[in-house]
Amino acid sequence: MLVIRNSKIYTMADRIIEKGYVVVKGKKIIKVGDDEAYLEPIISESRDIEIIDGDGLVLLPGFVDCHSHIGGMNFSESTSIDDLNEMTNSVTANMEAIYGVDPKSPDFKYSYENGITTLGITPGSGNVICGLVFATKTYGDNIFDMTIKNPVALKVALGGNPKRTYGDRNQTPSSRMAIPNIIIDSFNKAIKYLEEKEAAELGKGEMPKYNRDLEAIIPAIKKEIPLKIHCTQFDMMTAIEVAKKFNLEFSIDHAWGARDYIEELVESKCSIVFGPLGSIKSFGEARLIDIESVIELDNRGVLTAITTDAPILSIDSLVHHAGEAVRSGLDVERTLRMITINPAKILGIDDVVGSIEEGKDADLLLFKGMPTYNTNAKLINTIIDGKIVYSSNP
Repeated sequence: MLVIRNSKIYTMADRIIEKGYVVVKGKKIIKVGDDEAYLEPIISESRDIEIIDGDGLVLLPGFVDCHSHIGGMNFSESTSIDDLNEMTNSVTANMEAIYGVDPKSPDFKYSYENGITTLGITPGSGNVICGLVFATKTYGDNIFDMTIKNPVALKVALGGNPKRTYGDRNQTPSSRMAIPNIIIDSFNKAIKYLEEKEAAELGKGEMPKYNRDLEAIIPAIKKEIPLKIHCTQFDMMTAIEVAKKFNLEFSIDHAWGARDYIEELVESKCSIVFGPLGSIKSFGEARLIDIESVIELDNRGVLTAITTDAPILSIDSLVHHAGEAVRSGLDVERTLRMITINPAKILGIDDVVGSIEEGKDADLLLFKGMPTYNTNAKLINTIIDGKIVYSSNP
């Protein structure tokens, strides 16, 4: 058993406890509160208990980045690695990111040493329909044991990435016009395939030939998982129109230039994964990084999260990206939601991670100072599944 007491607790469940405790048994949180009368018998009667005095410290849920490529991409080695882009066909819906990820990548260690305990790992955006996203913890040896849920979304990409991948080969898509047509055609085929399957099950026709790509699209059609759409600027309008055509649930990932389309984004009821916020304003799709959009989208009730898009930008910089939102005027607690409970909701795993609540996984962070606000805030402990996986000196 593990007890953390005397800390200020930001539960991310609409409750801040000024001086409270969290009790952990095994991998789960079993009690959160500030009633010391409840705590004392537990401490006195437990034979195997570790107590952390969090006096003067801030206790937070583990951070979540719901758009990452770590373990499957690495640009820091002498030879770069990309095992999350199967760029042999513009439609690779059945590709599962989980099979391309190395849990021994140092980026996982960088993650939990900087407070990131959960990731949504997605295939890259070189294809139009890229494949299936999964959610994982950042600590462990076996990616399948580390995984929380697979799949959590179907990744598709608009804009420059797939256009550049195939246009450079004189293949389709070589223009923005072709990309939505590929998505629409694939989804129409999946709907017909599903209808034929359902009819065959009722004895009203033959079962269609098994198609792995169409099988992978069906959960999105049924709203069992959302689309995760890589796009920025005016491509966001295309994303909304395509999603509307099939009545899909979806997130828009990156979303640079959202300030020009706030009304449309709010009306679409999509979620937004904004970032990286710390990117250099440069050419093409990265020329407009409008951090103020994060504030406006949050004010308008849009479920918004922040991403580093690691390893495009380093995974350990997530808290600094969130700090840019605070520097631009976003409330600290609202910002913290964008790297805890909000991305957990977007991934559909908020029943187990993203907040400090009884029954949830014991993924916890102890900080000296308030991250996102204090530039010198220091991570003291990272706890994943009830285990202290990182410690530093206060």
